[in-house]
Amino acid sequence: MTPDGPADRGSSRTYARYVLGVLLLTYTFNYLDRYVLTILLEPVKQELGASDTMMGFLIGPAFAVLYTTLGFPIARWADRGSRRSIIALGFAVWSAFTIASGAVRSTLQLAVARIGVGIGEAAGAAPSHSLISDYFPPASRARALSVFQVGVYLGQLLGLVVGGVLVGQIGWRWTFVVVGLPGLVLALVVRFTVREPVRGGLDPAPTAPDPVSIGETVRALWKLPTFRLVAVGAGLASFAGTGYGFWIPTLFRRVHELSFTEIGTQFGLISAVSAAAGSLIAGVLADKLGQRDVRWLLRVPALGVLLSLPCLLGVCLWPTPFGAMAFAIPSGLLGAGWAPPCYSVVQNLVPPAMRAVAAAVLIFFVTMLGMGLGPQVVGFLNDWLEPSLGHLAVRWSLVIVLSTSLLGAGLLALGARRLPEDLGAI
Repeated sequence: MTPDGPADRGSSRTYARYVLGVLLLTYTFNYLDRYVLTILLEPVKQELGASDTMMGFLIGPAFAVLYTTLGFPIARWADRGSRRSIIALGFAVWSAFTIASGAVRSTLQLAVARIGVGIGEAAGAAPSHSLISDYFPPASRARALSVFQVGVYLGQLLGLVVGGVLVGQIGWRWTFVVVGLPGLVLALVVRFTVREPVRGGLDPAPTAPDPVSIGETVRALWKLPTFRLVAVGAGLASFAGTGYGFWIPTLFRRVHELSFTEIGTQFGLISAVSAAAGSLIAGVLADKLGQRDVRWLLRVPALGVLLSLPCLLGVCLWPTPFGAMAFAIPSGLLGAGWAPPCYSVVQNLVPPAMRAVAAAVLIFFVTMLGMGLGPQVVGFLNDWLEPSLGHLAVRWSLVIVLSTSLLGAGLLALGARRLPEDLGAI
């Protein structure tokens, strides 16, 4: 399922795959370092004396605001400078702040550490999307990005499993240190083994890219109905999915009374493996069907978001923990693949000189609606519903937030109708 296509006219497919593997590793640690807090949420909350609303802020807006804000200048830098060096620097920064999270003594200090993680991780996704688009041609770009997207689910898996095992052995503070340290070494691997490919070298008519400002890129994208629909539709899918993903371990802890180790090794493994498979399948389907009709590049994610909703609700509402975990299999297979085709569409809508900034614009919507609001809204609803529902509040908070994905699926379907007209319009 590994995509084919060399980095430029003289590079090997094997090396392109190596680069994709390295970027997959960076994205895995990107999500490991942000996601480990979900399994540590309860002990951190108890020691620091925080409410669910505050914890929602720490795992959401505290990270997302700087992540998205800095994403634009960093992406502009990536469209002009060395993308591999930018990714390596960001990797080192977010790893260092993850380690620092283990030394905090207050929620304010943890918020500062989370902001630091967000600053570092802002240098990860958009430059990687641009780099991948110059290593793989348009016909296999969704597949390449789906492989990269597997890092989300591997990071979630490691966050739940490693965090769940370590927190019982060494406590939540040392858990942050252990998961952060490898990133400092791996940043050097990125810097010294990844080469910069020719920009636009694999596009149908390669041309030397001209410098384009952030404002020009944003205005050009916003004129396209397809982009507007994808940005909001993907943002709503992320709002529902991220709120769910960051609080579902807490549901298993509070409602089903599972241990941290059980949550990590059982639910974490089931959900991550199925989601990784779903991401890869969606990428292959989108590329193959998209060659016949480009509208399938957005029909695939729209259908995935829609069909996964009943399964996600099953995870939240099933009365037994193992029945709930069983629903995680189809929910992952169906619902985890919306992002790669959406990112691929945006990369195909713009010329090479705009790609990193274009990715940053979509990431802005996905992250601000997702991490910026999803976990925060669930935390707020938990505190609001707790007086009447007690420990079941988290269950119904998640049901409310997940239901918004219906609108996201509808907007992606509308985007599919406009896509043929908007391709090549910039």
